[in-house]
Amino acid sequence: MASRAVSKVLRPATVSARALSSSSTTSSAASKLVGRNALLTTPLARVSRSEPKWLVGAEQRRLASSDEGAQQMTVREALNSAMEEEMNRDETVFVMGEEVARYNGAYKITKGLLDKFGEDRVIDTPITESGFAGMAVGAALAGLRPVCEFMTWNFAMQAIDQIVNSGGKTYYMSGGNVPCPVTFRGPNGAAAGVAAQHSQDYSAWYGSVPGLKVISPWSAADCRGLLKAAIRDPNPVCFLENELLYGVSFPVTKEELSEDFLLPIGKAKVEKEGSDVTVVTHSKMVTHSLEAAELLEKNEGIKVEVINLRSIRPLDIDTIIKSVKKTNHLVTVEGGFPAFGVGSEIIAQICESPAFDFLDAPPERVTGADVPTPYSESLEHMAFPDTDIIAKVLKRHLYRQ
Repeated sequence: MASRAVSKVLRPATVSARALSSSSTTSSAASKLVGRNALLTTPLARVSRSEPKWLVGAEQRRLASSDEGAQQMTVREALNSAMEEEMNRDETVFVMGEEVARYNGAYKITKGLLDKFGEDRVIDTPITESGFAGMAVGAALAGLRPVCEFMTWNFAMQAIDQIVNSGGKTYYMSGGNVPCPVTFRGPNGAAAGVAAQHSQDYSAWYGSVPGLKVISPWSAADCRGLLKAAIRDPNPVCFLENELLYGVSFPVTKEELSEDFLLPIGKAKVEKEGSDVTVVTHSKMVTHSLEAAELLEKNEGIKVEVINLRSIRPLDIDTIIKSVKKTNHLVTVEGGFPAFGVGSEIIAQICESPAFDFLDAPPERVTGADVPTPYSESLEHMAFPDTDIIAKVLKRHLYRQ
């Protein structure tokens, strides 16, 4: 991220050239020695990032659409291409946010868009989330379709009044006469080594607000189809990405690369079919859930059904009910806090539905730890679910441990 403050040091003009030369030589040698010693004695911060194993290999089977014309695409490329295609399709679509234009975006999601569409449609904003989020909502109410990027959803807390009140409620309060087609997007949840104030998952926060649509994509196809659908939707949409997925490649088919490819908002996807237990998850936790399912099937013969929510609000409870009636077990997996979370809402709705009578065991949640996210690498690893934790919980849930 760009620094939020720039300091300038000016050399006094009264110092003589000879004095400058002598002092600079001495100070330069001393500073080099200090710098070299610092490099030798300071431990480097190393944050290990395991390579995702699921749906990234050439030999692995694609479970959606056809394999005709399939190729690899990163999540970053998927988001970029979706915005470019929608900007080509509709002149009212424009992008705004911190560093989205000349810097190509803090995470390079908007790379190349300034060169293609110019400064009228790719707009760098000041560092004032409250201000430019309000401008985005106002532009949407006036008939445009802004895509408003937050450098992180943690910073969007500065703009929560514009998102929840001005954006989320005007369409309803106007009796359906004033739509608000604004898309708020950016990285959500924990990344690596960014500590408590940059690691929160806001899925449950915005998912509790009537009037907002909330999307939490996982794969490149999810990002392409759902971002395009969000931009075309007349409602304000919170599009919650994950920073650690930006560079991950997924196979995409010819249909998913089409400019007309859309995914319906509010429809989950069964990523892996199974008969023993239902796992409901979203975003990066889909990767870990699929890896856990693969391990359990290989080592224990346990067949796990993995549901990728894709959409937090509206929630596709029907797909979950159908799966629970088949497997008789339910475990939710998320990276957010346990209290009042997405998993809590899913379990509550299942307990209030006809699927409750099909359960052979109480539903369980796998979540992040109920603490502010630690900066320490060793503690950070213990604050979020991983593949081994999910597999362990599923075995215990099925009384196999």
